[in-house]
Amino acid sequence: MKKILTMLAVIIPFLLSFMPVQAGQTELLGAGATFPYPLYSKMFDVYNKEFGVKVNYQSIGSGGGQLQLISKTVDFGGTDAFMTNEQLKEAPGQILHIPICLGAVVITYNLRGNPELKLTPDVLADIFLGRITKWNDARISQINPGVTLPNSAIIVVHRSDGSGTTNIFTDYLAKVSTTWADNVGIGKSVNWPVGLGGKGNEGVADFIKQTPGSIGYVELIYAEENKMSYATLKNKSGKFIKPSRESTAAAANVALPEDTRVSITNTASPDGYSLAGFTWIMVYREQNYNKRGSEQGKAVAKLLWWMTHEGQRYTTPLKYAPLPQEAIKKSEALLKSITYGSKNIL
Repeated sequence: MKKILTMLAVIIPFLLSFMPVQAGQTELLGAGATFPYPLYSKMFDVYNKEFGVKVNYQSIGSGGGQLQLISKTVDFGGTDAFMTNEQLKEAPGQILHIPICLGAVVITYNLRGNPELKLTPDVLADIFLGRITKWNDARISQINPGVTLPNSAIIVVHRSDGSGTTNIFTDYLAKVSTTWADNVGIGKSVNWPVGLGGKGNEGVADFIKQTPGSIGYVELIYAEENKMSYATLKNKSGKFIKPSRESTAAAANVALPEDTRVSITNTASPDGYSLAGFTWIMVYREQNYNKRGSEQGKAVAKLLWWMTHEGQRYTTPLKYAPLPQEAIKKSEALLKSITYGSKNIL
């Protein structure tokens, strides 16, 4: 028995030395948007099981993702708010935006009986401006005939952190309300006229669930997972559209620029949902920085290629819309431009 154990002690390490360990040891770090977090969690789990690459993604909000990438403390950043030309110029390297999927921001609320509400752009803007303060306000009642609304205060809930979801929401409000555009504006963080803050999509969803009379905005999957009611929103064409994978995909029926940075809120598509947007992963085009090895850069590029191709099959089950073919084509060109030491990786 002792002889056998001795032999095993020699043979096993010898056999293990022929096993590919590099993939199992590869770990990528990412941080950013909470908007796509349920999808990323699924994708990264599957990718780890299939390829042995561990992806550690911190759901800290789009603002945090951009800051982490600029400081070069992560391999990639997640954002629902594309970086501006000014921000890109100030970055320590050329940053690419790779679209991963499309998602819907929904207006969710906590009312007894879970009524299905309809909202128009002007009413929604005035609720968040603090101009409409009661649930049974005549303007809300007028577009919801037959729905009994309480004579109680509307409690507005918004994000407290720098958020791409907020950017999508405020971008929409600025398009439909000149008052909002002039006095509040667009951004990952804004000076809210009214309301209470929650951190992340998770925080806002929890806040609304626990607060009768509240209203706020979260990504569709968070409302679905928490069994929360959400509104049907009147779009630019005058149709009341329910947020769904199909109506989100319809909103993206627009021409995309080569760098894929585009807003699709308040879409002109007749069947499109107004509060929809792309979510991106941001990476440096040149992956040779901070003494990174070439394998780290290759791992990033290969992961993103998989996410924009094979990984798209996980979008629909989680209520996200997959990338349209034009977006995939644009992302391929961007991914093929990624280099390590000025040599293309893919």
